[in-house]
Amino acid sequence: MKRMFKREKTGTNPDEIHMDAALREARRAMDRADVPVGDVVVDEEGRVLAMAYNEREARGDPTAHAEILALRRAAAERKSWRLDGCTVYVTLEPCPMCAGALVAARVRRLVYGAADPKAGAALSLYNICADPRLNHEVEVVWGVKEEEASSLLTEFFRNRRGDEGVTL
Repeated sequence: MKRMFKREKTGTNPDEIHMDAALREARRAMDRADVPVGDVVVDEEGRVLAMAYNEREARGDPTAHAEILALRRAAAERKSWRLDGCTVYVTLEPCPMCAGALVAARVRRLVYGAADPKAGAALSLYNICADPRLNHEVEVVWGVKEEEASSLLTEFFRNRRGDEGVTL
């Protein structure tokens, strides 16, 4: 089945509520000196199953991305690795590892804020979520709260590097 990629227009949108929660999670990561990426997993009835933020620095774990942590928690909540019917909201376009995990978990839909031109695997560099050669495709919506998500990342890296010229 071919999945549609679309850029979300600004304005009133039900996805914005969950993206606001993902942005709050991203701020928690930033408060803990980690890259500000937040994630929320919501089931088909709109119930939040899990939330997470990047914890690579805190855990010393290269796989402690917000998406991986949230998927693990959602699977535990559901008592199943299958997250079919679920939507994942994340502030930054997933990397190849995280996009692959979304496919493996059978997530129905991915909604992300900022594109990641250096490592994005849901549209920017790769198209893992909608690769018809894989056993599952994930619908992708991008650009929800994009400006807020990008601003957090820009602020984080500006403060970290002390570089006023860093932009995403």
